[in-house]
Amino acid sequence: MVKLEKISKQFTTASDRLFVALKNIDLAIERGEFAAIIGRSGSGKSTLLNLVAGLDQPSKGTVSIDDNVLSGLTENDLALWRGRNVGIVFQFFQLLPTLTIQENLLIAMDFVDVVPKKDRLEVCKKLLEKLDIADQADKLPATLSGGQQQRAAIARSLVNDPPLIIADEPTGNLDTVAGNKIIEIFQSLSTEDGKTVLFVTHDMELAKLAGRLINIHDGQILEDTRKAKVE
Repeated sequence: MVKLEKISKQFTTASDRLFVALKNIDLAIERGEFAAIIGRSGSGKSTLLNLVAGLDQPSKGTVSIDDNVLSGLTENDLALWRGRNVGIVFQFFQLLPTLTIQENLLIAMDFVDVVPKKDRLEVCKKLLEKLDIADQADKLPATLSGGQQQRAAIARSLVNDPPLIIADEPTGNLDTVAGNKIIEIFQSLSTEDGKTVLFVTHDMELAKLAGRLINIHDGQILEDTRKAKVE
């Protein structure tokens, strides 16, 4: 589903120095895979995730999602493609603070207009029930616990039924119990719903719960192992 070919990404620092974040990466993620990306800070994990999500463009190489070459899309087309095909979950939740949880989900549906308006409230209800926060639908994000806010963010990422879920340090602001619950949700999305899930984490124990472990070091893939070897 996800294919990166000869990917390199360079940045110019504030002091006009060239920083190479990714170096000649080749990577393929199959549909329905549950994969974790690990590595030290500055290793290129989040840069890689941003390229897959279409939030950034590579300096060299191509990123293809279901045979769509992202560099061939205009900014407007890329935004619409992302809204329909990628659910993004951030470390800091990124819920709109003045909207209720349900309204946060509805606005995500309004943006791409995939779900018929008559069905949107029902979609919200089912997703919030699935993530065990239906009783929080009419509350503002600040009134929820960190784990509940992250569940709400996951629900928002799912409202347009995207085939690809991307999460950047989704458990970074959560305690161990809440963090484990979030990873269990991702496991379920992969095994039961057939979603392709790609997440970045610093936590090796959480990473081991994924079906595939991709270790990045200094902008290159150091190790790429699937479940049997991870265990």
